[in-house]
Amino acid sequence: MTQPLASSTLQSPNKWKSYSAGILNSCALIVVLIVLVLIFSQLNDRFLSLRTAISIANQIPALTIVAVGMTFVLIAGGIDLSVGSVLALCSVVIGVLAIDKEWPLSVALMAAICVGSLCGLTNGIISVQLRIPSFIVTLGMLEIARGATYYVADSKTKYLGSSLEWFGASGSWGISPAFALALSIVLIGQVVLARTILGRYWVTIGTNEMAARYSGIDPRPYRIAAFVILGILCGIGAVMHCSLLSSADPNAAIGLELSAIAAAVIGGTSLMGGRGSVIQTFWGVLVIAVLQTGLSSISASEPMKRMVTGGVIVLAVAADMLRHRRLQSER
Repeated sequence: MTQPLASSTLQSPNKWKSYSAGILNSCALIVVLIVLVLIFSQLNDRFLSLRTAISIANQIPALTIVAVGMTFVLIAGGIDLSVGSVLALCSVVIGVLAIDKEWPLSVALMAAICVGSLCGLTNGIISVQLRIPSFIVTLGMLEIARGATYYVADSKTKYLGSSLEWFGASGSWGISPAFALALSIVLIGQVVLARTILGRYWVTIGTNEMAARYSGIDPRPYRIAAFVILGILCGIGAVMHCSLLSSADPNAAIGLELSAIAAAVIGGTSLMGGRGSVIQTFWGVLVIAVLQTGLSSISASEPMKRMVTGGVIVLAVAADMLRHRRLQSER
């Protein structure tokens, strides 16, 4: 009974309307990026340069792939506030195993990804099986994972040296392997969302869970899968973060969850579930990265950067709510 639903979803008259809306949203985000670049170029004549572009590209891989996973979770009707703490926990797992325990680096990296997937699985099972709002569950995991991070690392930064530095360092055309992998994950994520049964079911479940149940879809395994995939991506993001800093810092990624959610919402992903695009989320990541880099280039104070970034998040959420109300009224 499930396959016909997926096919009918693709063949619905709203499909082309969704595609055109996605194209318009992408164009709007590109325009926003151009405007931001022009504004900061006027305020700092060194901002518009290849060096700045390369710097931005090499700093966003971890945020990019976490935002991809966050898009999946949001579309499926959930939310995850623990990703920053989970990424930090995975980072210190790498540091402790590779440096303190002297395990092979490859084993330490796999262990970190396993820890991330376990955190995602825990979030998914508790929120889905026990029907506890994912906001509450992941808020608790945020504290649990951060506490575990300090405990495992003994509140100390673990320096990895040059063992992972190559992954985050500039390579061909100045782009790091980490950024190339992040782009690959964005493309794969878009294919999964738009061209696979899993992605279509996430959209269906996030749009109307009751209708999905009546159509023969059990939402539980698919929602849990979204959390697990996000956890795995947090583990991979930890590898990227460690390669960028050449260390595993227990204080890393504080506030990453807000940036990931903001990137997804700026890209058009609905906080209500059922709508989103991985490609557009990537544009949202670029908007946040350009904004933060631009503010740094004009020597904005840390409080000012936080206020501006917070304001953008509020505007993005407000825009999402307005889109949701407009869609509801059209129905």
